[in-house]
Amino acid sequence: MAKVEIVKSLLDQIMKKFKGEAHKIIDLLKTLEENPHKGKIVGQAGGLVIKELKHKSFRFYFIVEGNKLKVISKEELIDLLLFFVRMSDKNNQQKIINEIKLILGKFGAEGF
Repeated sequence: MAKVEIVKSLLDQIMKKFKGEAHKIIDLLKTLEENPHKGKIVGQAGGLVIKELKHKSFRFYFIVEGNKLKVISKEELIDLLLFFVRMSDKNNQQKIINEIKLILGKFGAEGF
């Protein structure tokens, strides 16, 4: 089982944008604890893989350590950290992905 951590700024943004439906969004993001291979790979930066998870017209971006995800078994995924960092709609999807890559390239995961 993987550990899912949602950045506070993103959590605040989810609460503001989705209000009463926010708990459904958080539950969707937490499903990665049981199935960490979920999501579409949208890029790589600084040795980390950037993936997205869709909900209606919104995308939620998270980062994982690419090497660990490919090499370890499901039982060893306990130590894997999935870190949700940004959210976008379809219109600014590529802009957000590029921002994530830039931050990861300069600062690593600690940049969030």
